[in-house]
Amino acid sequence: MARNIELLLTENVDNLGIVGDVVKVRTGYARNYLMPRQLATQPSEEAIKALTAKRAEAERQMSELRKVREGIIERLNGHELHLIRSCNDLGVLYAGITQQEIAKALTEAGFGVKPRDVRLPHAIKRIDTYEVHVKFESDLEAVIKLWIMPDRKLEPTEKKDDMEFDNEGNLVAPGSRRRRDRDAAESALPPAPAPAAEPVKGSWKTAAVGAPEKPAKGEKADKHPKGEKSDKGEKGEKPHKGDKSAKAEKGEKHKKSKGE
Repeated sequence: MARNIELLLTENVDNLGIVGDVVKVRTGYARNYLMPRQLATQPSEEAIKALTAKRAEAERQMSELRKVREGIIERLNGHELHLIRSCNDLGVLYAGITQQEIAKALTEAGFGVKPRDVRLPHAIKRIDTYEVHVKFESDLEAVIKLWIMPDRKLEPTEKKDDMEFDNEGNLVAPGSRRRRDRDAAESALPPAPAPAAEPVKGSWKTAAVGAPEKPAKGEKADKHPKGEKSDKGEKGEKPHKGDKSAKAEKGEKHKKSKGE
């Protein structure tokens, strides 16, 4: 069974063609959408001739619509749109901004824009400034500046800098899998090498902390450093071997004791 089928459009179909065009579409799309709504039929010469006048009118309408769109694109370029929305203290919106909301705001401002004409590269979920493309056709495109503003004054928080958000504005919690994967990747990195100690000038060894300085060449080291005991003549010193006065005095006392 063929996947594609040729049909003759009997009405204008967005993003497909205008009345009188012969197009190739998927079989399911033709049977489930186009043909039940009488938007297309089997192509034939009689059917094409029958749609000649209707096609001319459709071409005239498309030409007028293009002129209108060209004027809209010229006015839209550089236009700034302000939307006020509720958010938490970190600036995360309670409800994301949709194409329908932007198209409705532009229509109220005097621009005939449909939701399908608004092109969003990603979801808008945070208070910030964005560039939004409005595209009617491949050669009719404008860029507007969208300001998403809070409905109250946001108080600065100390932890705001530590928070992380993905490309869609979703908060990445500290305990989430994405944060754990990032932390694991950072911990797997090798540690930075420690700086090497600088050697002492003139020596291949490094200087020891608290080591005594060596005497210069030609000088004698002091044999009596600080805290050395005093000379031998101090209290408690033993008598000299040649000193007999102590022994004589002791013998004299012994004789007196015997005479008594």
